[in-house]
Amino acid sequence: MRTIDTDRIARAVATLCVKANTDLNQDTEMALRRAKGHERSPVGIEILDQLLENAQIARNSAMPICQDTGLAVVFCEIGQDVHIQGGALEDAINQGVAKGYTEGYLRSSVVKDPLDRINTKNNTPAIIHYTIVPGDSLKITVAPKGIGSENMSRLYMCKPSQGLQGIEDAVIETVKLAGSNACPPLVIGVGVGGNFEKVACLAKQALLRPVGEYSRDEKWADIERALLKKVNRLGIGPQGFGGSTTALWLAVETYPTHIGGMPVAVNINCHVARHESITL
Repeated sequence: MRTIDTDRIARAVATLCVKANTDLNQDTEMALRRAKGHERSPVGIEILDQLLENAQIARNSAMPICQDTGLAVVFCEIGQDVHIQGGALEDAINQGVAKGYTEGYLRSSVVKDPLDRINTKNNTPAIIHYTIVPGDSLKITVAPKGIGSENMSRLYMCKPSQGLQGIEDAVIETVKLAGSNACPPLVIGVGVGGNFEKVACLAKQALLRPVGEYSRDEKWADIERALLKKVNRLGIGPQGFGGSTTALWLAVETYPTHIGGMPVAVNINCHVARHESITL
């Protein structure tokens, strides 16, 4: 049994919140540079240049890449041989989020009640997903999610008879409806299977996969390639001004499901697919 103190967890979460919001992931930056080389629209190329410049300024100045520093979504992979001491794990995570957002001068966007709309002033509580895994370590991933792209996401309870066409239709419809509202070029997470709540989490987890890393299942890797091509044929382009780069990346995560259903969730993200991890 290995012991990890909650103070250490809180400090780690605070650091992850700041880094995720100010330092664009290298895989995403490289995808933007590749997209610039393939983009056919002069306006699209100019916008991609501006996005790259913005990311560089944010990194050098330790300033947010985007003014919407998002809801703090936290994934915890807890080794079954880990003991947390010093308090509750959830409290430690929220303390870390509060510290990161206040001391890092990140925008606080959380309201305590969906109707009363009173801001909690420190971007807590976070949305936390826990998984118990073998081992004696704790892996924490902080993935701040902006609401502009989140609002454009959708969930479909497809019938099994809709098959692959149903998945394609869900993705294409979601991207068309999003248009310029989600600040393309997009990173798209797709969940297939499970049930109503599981499929949404699958789509969110798909956004954590490095840009450019296809599914290990060759069948699903081929589906990812085909869906990405079809999305980019829509011509929405960078920031919705037209072009061949509507999405930088599309990843699919799957899970077993009921014989009578085929849930599909499409979680839209802008090009700033923010996430940072640490293993304690």
